[in-house]
Amino acid sequence: QVQLVESGGGLVQAGGSLRLSCAASGLNFDRLVLGWFRRAPGKEREFVASIRWSGGTTDYTDSVKGRFTISRDNAKNTVDLQVNSLKPEDTAVYYCAAADRAAPNAFFRFSQTYKYWGQGTQVTVSS
Repeated sequence: QVQLVESGGGLVQAGGSLRLSCAASGLNFDRLVLGWFRRAPGKEREFVASIRWSGGTTDYTDSVKGRFTISRDNAKNTVDLQVNSLKPEDTAVYYCAAADRAAPNAFFRFSQTYKYWGQGTQVTVSS
Protein backbone atom coordinates (compact mmCIF):
# COMPACT_ATOMS: atom_id res chain seq x y z
CA GLN A 1 0.00 0.00 0.00
CA VAL A 2 1.43 3.32 -1.10
CA GLN A 3 1.48 6.08 1.47
CA LEU A 4 2.72 9.65 1.32
CA VAL A 5 2.44 11.57 4.55
CA GLU A 6 3.39 15.25 4.73
CA SER A 7 4.28 17.16 7.85
CA GLY A 8 5.94 20.38 8.88
CA GLY A 9 3.53 23.06 7.74
CA GLY A 10 2.48 25.96 9.90
CA LEU A 11 2.12 29.69 10.35
CA VAL A 12 5.24 31.79 9.89
CA GLN A 13 6.06 35.45 9.37
CA ALA A 14 7.41 36.73 6.08
CA GLY A 15 11.11 36.03 5.86
CA GLY A 16 10.82 32.95 8.03
CA SER A 17 11.52 29.30 7.30
CA LEU A 18 9.88 25.92 7.54
CA ARG A 19 10.92 22.39 6.75
CA LEU A 20 8.28 20.24 5.10
CA SER A 21 8.72 16.48 5.12
CA CYS A 22 7.11 13.69 3.11
CA ALA A 23 7.37 10.12 4.37
CA ALA A 24 7.02 7.61 1.52
CA SER A 25 6.25 3.92 1.77
CA GLY A 26 5.07 1.10 -0.48
CA LEU A 27 6.88 2.44 -3.54
CA ASN A 28 9.49 1.13 -5.94
CA PHE A 29 12.35 3.51 -5.21
CA ASP A 30 14.41 2.54 -8.26
CA ARG A 31 12.53 4.85 -10.68
CA LEU A 32 10.88 7.04 -8.13
CA VAL A 33 10.48 10.77 -8.60
CA LEU A 34 9.03 12.76 -5.73
CA GLY A 35 7.58 16.18 -6.26
CA TRP A 36 6.18 19.02 -4.21
CA PHE A 37 3.21 20.97 -5.51
CA ARG A 38 1.16 23.71 -3.92
CA ARG A 39 -2.30 25.14 -4.25
CA ALA A 40 -2.94 28.69 -3.10
CA PRO A 41 -6.47 29.89 -2.34
CA GLY A 42 -8.36 30.49 -5.57
CA LYS A 43 -5.50 29.26 -7.76
CA GLU A 44 -4.57 26.15 -9.67
CA ARG A 45 -2.18 23.62 -8.22
CA GLU A 46 1.36 24.42 -9.29
CA PHE A 47 4.69 22.64 -9.42
CA VAL A 48 7.26 23.62 -6.80
CA ALA A 49 10.14 21.14 -6.95
CA SER A 50 11.03 17.55 -7.75
CA ILE A 51 13.82 15.09 -7.03
CA ARG A 52 14.81 11.77 -8.55
CA TRP A 53 15.33 9.21 -5.83
CA SER A 54 18.11 7.56 -7.79
CA GLY A 55 20.81 10.10 -8.51
CA GLY A 56 19.18 13.01 -6.71
CA THR A 57 18.57 15.24 -9.75
CA THR A 58 16.46 18.20 -8.71
CA ASP A 59 14.23 20.71 -10.47
CA TYR A 60 12.56 23.89 -9.22
CA THR A 61 10.03 26.35 -10.46
CA ASP A 62 11.61 29.75 -11.01
CA SER A 63 9.74 31.52 -8.22
CA VAL A 64 11.35 29.38 -5.50
CA LYS A 65 14.88 28.98 -6.85
CA GLY A 66 17.40 30.10 -4.28
CA ARG A 67 14.82 29.97 -1.47
CA PHE A 68 13.59 26.36 -1.45
CA THR A 69 15.69 23.21 -1.34
CA ILE A 70 14.42 19.69 -1.96
CA SER A 71 16.37 16.75 -0.58
CA ARG A 72 15.94 13.08 0.18
CA ASP A 73 16.93 10.86 3.07
CA ASN A 74 17.54 7.34 1.81
CA ALA A 75 17.64 5.86 5.30
CA LYS A 76 14.30 7.34 6.37
CA ASN A 77 12.58 7.23 2.95
CA THR A 78 11.63 10.84 3.28
CA VAL A 79 11.80 13.84 0.98
CA ASP A 80 12.13 17.22 2.60
CA LEU A 81 11.45 20.70 1.30
CA GLN A 82 13.36 23.41 3.13
CA VAL A 83 11.53 26.66 2.54
CA ASN A 84 13.39 29.86 3.40
CA SER A 85 12.76 33.57 2.94
CA LEU A 86 9.05 32.89 2.84
CA LYS A 87 6.73 35.41 1.26
CA PRO A 88 2.98 35.87 1.73
CA GLU A 89 2.50 34.59 -1.81
CA ASP A 90 3.97 31.24 -0.72
CA THR A 91 0.84 30.67 1.36
CA ALA A 92 -0.74 27.45 0.10
CA VAL A 93 -1.44 23.84 0.83
CA TYR A 94 1.71 21.94 -0.08
CA TYR A 95 1.35 18.43 -1.48
CA CYS A 96 3.85 15.65 -1.88
CA ALA A 97 3.46 13.48 -4.98
CA ALA A 98 5.16 10.36 -6.30
CA ALA A 99 5.71 9.03 -9.80
CA ASP A 100 7.06 5.58 -10.54
CA ARG A 101 8.01 5.97 -14.19
CA ALA A 102 10.84 6.84 -16.50
CA ALA A 103 10.46 10.22 -18.17
CA PRO A 104 12.46 13.39 -18.89
CA ASN A 105 12.75 15.84 -16.02
CA ALA A 106 10.37 18.30 -17.64
CA PHE A 107 7.49 15.80 -17.43
CA PHE A 108 7.64 15.91 -13.64
CA ARG A 109 6.56 19.53 -13.62
CA PHE A 110 3.05 18.36 -14.52
CA SER A 111 0.70 16.99 -11.90
CA GLN A 112 -0.71 14.45 -14.39
CA THR A 113 2.65 12.65 -14.34
CA TYR A 114 2.21 11.69 -10.70
CA LYS A 115 0.15 8.73 -9.57
CA TYR A 116 0.25 9.09 -5.81
CA TRP A 117 -0.51 12.11 -3.64
CA GLY A 118 -0.34 12.98 0.00
CA GLN A 119 -3.06 14.76 1.94
CA GLY A 120 -1.27 18.12 2.02
CA THR A 121 0.12 20.39 4.68
CA GLN A 122 -0.86 24.04 5.13
CA VAL A 123 1.77 26.77 4.97
CA THR A 124 0.60 30.24 5.91
CA VAL A 125 2.93 33.23 5.66
CA SER A 126 1.88 36.44 7.36
CA SER A 127 3.11 39.84 6.22
